[in-house]
Amino acid sequence: MFRGVMVAMVTPFKNGGKEIDEAKIGELVEFHIGKKTTALVSCGTTGESPTLSLKEHERVVEVVVEAVKGRIPVIAGTGSNDTAAAIHLTKHAQKMGVDGVLVVSPYYNRPSQEGLYRHFRAIAEAAGLPNILYNIQSRTGVNIEPETIERLARDCKNIVGVKEASGNLDQMSKIKILCGPDFDLISGDDSLTLPLLAIGGVGVISVVGNLVPQDMLKLIEEFERGNIKAAFTQHQKLFPLMRAMFIETNPVPVKTAMGMLGMIASDVRLPLCEMKPENKDKLRKAVLAYELRTDYWKKEVIDR
Repeated sequence: MFRGVMVAMVTPFKNGGKEIDEAKIGELVEFHIGKKTTALVSCGTTGESPTLSLKEHERVVEVVVEAVKGRIPVIAGTGSNDTAAAIHLTKHAQKMGVDGVLVVSPYYNRPSQEGLYRHFRAIAEAAGLPNILYNIQSRTGVNIEPETIERLARDCKNIVGVKEASGNLDQMSKIKILCGPDFDLISGDDSLTLPLLAIGGVGVISVVGNLVPQDMLKLIEEFERGNIKAAFTQHQKLFPLMRAMFIETNPVPVKTAMGMLGMIASDVRLPLCEMKPENKDKLRKAVLAYELRTDYWKKEVIDR
């Protein structure tokens, strides 16, 4: 179920970031259905979950599920550094009919490996739907060690995979070896998708996929067909655009690029803010160099 290009959806805002733009969420869902995106992830880091109120978080999940209408899997971000809050969000997501949840490791409070184990186990046991762990030490301050992931996968059958954003391919290889072929190893970094596939990964939860899901899917499909050279060529094509999405903190660049293309308003919520002019210019050049031709392409917008 959780394979290929799973796009980490942005949360579009209106009225200067004060409100969720539900109509735009629906448009983005149709865009991804048309581009053969294999799954959608709502309310993750790219969806600015830390600045969504509880009511907004729940509503975004509802709107995405309603718009998708069962055509592709929906994964809801339900993590928190408060185990009880994560359980609440997970139960709500299950009630709304999502296909799985993405649960980030607790941020700021820096639990021990035993604390991580108990946190993730409590969430998994509270709702029976598939859980994907999200390991991103650069944002949370703590790494989920491979042995802890193995223990969770063994003890909680609905913990089915991990989104690995550690940047450490050795760690990712160890996870795959410890957890076995049925445990989904998913890239949390667009630019590491190709090497992750080579060590047994099944896909990516993608930021750049907000713009070019079909091109990320082509990379994966070429690799799976055994066309390694074609997959590498696709990686080389995508790499500058992938890196441009992280000129500043995600999701500021991707929302800015989507604003340039006329897809959504580029508003983000404080403490995030608009890009520095020099970085915005670098981003514009990367988007223009890629010669994007999406359904939303408006060259007169991006050339300003």
